[in-house]
Amino acid sequence: MASSSSSFTAAIAISIVLFLLSFTTPLFLCKPLRHSHHPRFASHNYRDALAKSIIYFEGQRSGKLPSNQRITWRKDSGLSDGKAMGVDLVGGYYDAGDNVKFGFPMAFTTTMLSWSVIEFGGLMKGELQNAKQAIGWATEYLLKATAHPDTIYVQVGDAGRDHSCWERPEDMDTPRSVFKIDKNTPGTEVAAETAAALAAASLVFRKCNPSYSKLLIKRAIRVFAFADKYRGSYSNGLRKVVCPYYCSVSGYEDELLWGAAWLHRATKNPSYLNYIQRNGQTLGAAETDNTFGWDNKHVGARILLSKAFLVQKLQSLHDYKSHADNYICSLVPGTPASQAQYTPGGLLFKMDDSNMQYVTSTSFLLVTYAKYLTSARMVVKCGGVVITPKRLRNLAKKQVDYLLGDNPQKMSYMVGYGARYPQRIHHRGSSLPSVSTHPAKIQCRAGFSVMSSQSPNPNVLVGAVVGGPDQHDRFPDERSDYEQSEPATYIIS
Repeated sequence: MASSSSSFTAAIAISIVLFLLSFTTPLFLCKPLRHSHHPRFASHNYRDALAKSIIYFEGQRSGKLPSNQRITWRKDSGLSDGKAMGVDLVGGYYDAGDNVKFGFPMAFTTTMLSWSVIEFGGLMKGELQNAKQAIGWATEYLLKATAHPDTIYVQVGDAGRDHSCWERPEDMDTPRSVFKIDKNTPGTEVAAETAAALAAASLVFRKCNPSYSKLLIKRAIRVFAFADKYRGSYSNGLRKVVCPYYCSVSGYEDELLWGAAWLHRATKNPSYLNYIQRNGQTLGAAETDNTFGWDNKHVGARILLSKAFLVQKLQSLHDYKSHADNYICSLVPGTPASQAQYTPGGLLFKMDDSNMQYVTSTSFLLVTYAKYLTSARMVVKCGGVVITPKRLRNLAKKQVDYLLGDNPQKMSYMVGYGARYPQRIHHRGSSLPSVSTHPAKIQCRAGFSVMSSQSPNPNVLVGAVVGGPDQHDRFPDERSDYEQSEPATYIIS
């Protein structure tokens, strides 16, 4: 699995691709994309990348797989999850290359997938239904995890024991321990993120399935109230369980602001606007950090709330436009406040461990904010430098194109896309022979011989985005190097 600092925002990459489709190849939305050297067309097949990024989620599914499962080397797994605690926790997603279900990153992935569809779903055409299915697979699990009031089941599986094995999810024999937060062991950050996920998803299903949408928003309201009332970090009460894997370093204030922002957007209830106005500053609205991912939502909340000012003209949220602008100014090269680091090849670089999570999440915010600015006919002013929406889109496009192959390695960091992509990703199911080709059980430690080998993975995890190159654009493509070679759901989101 990815460590606490490694994450991919799966929905993010999807959204970037969607938005790029909208301004690079609009004529291709209704017919297959073909590469063209004509200057008006994009150099990458974004539609293909979009389709693959959505298929990837099927490779991360836990539970009873449906008949229309497209990644066919995966089979049923985790069919008794929750049974030991008397609850049904079958389903959901494995977060990365391991076989544990972590509620915190899963909820964030769901929020981001939903935000992607909300903003850019109209461009998805034939892939929209697949994207909704990916979201629904997550929300069904989150509804199970929040079925009991003032309780959320936040993890299934003993991460330490799981990591001592290299085995397929279909063969799991490590303890499927269940961990929860409640009044006595609060977990505000994971509870508020879960509320955000349910609220965002309610918007996705509002028109196509109104009754399901109402169920999601009703649950989101209840879960947020629990998160706000019983405050405390789940990294304290469940430290031995969730650390060092998904410790919350940023605290829970960012999730409270983020959750309230999503509930305001989904319900239009003035009580959430009042909550934001009353608590925004104490919850970190003006924080100067520039990292957005499964742990830190400050920047995402700023961008999300800026829409209420830019598009809905809510004057009381004027400051969030300024906060969002400050973030943008920290990213764009050549501005007085620019702080972002780039590799020699042009990739945003923030961290050694799974840096691509930062690239995808940042790129998503760039194109989303560009959309809001365009709608309001506004720009960003960084000192004496004016940043237009077009420049934000171009910066995001450069990052996506790097990810898809325009880089010194000439390698696509999305598995299955392009002529050259990682062959030895840090992923148990992908690296071991499938149940179809090797029906016999592969014992817990027997798979480590494969993990340390140089042989390519026999099963292609289509659409997976790996941690990516280092600060010098180097990528060894070694299965044991989880920092660079492990994919995760939140990288694409």
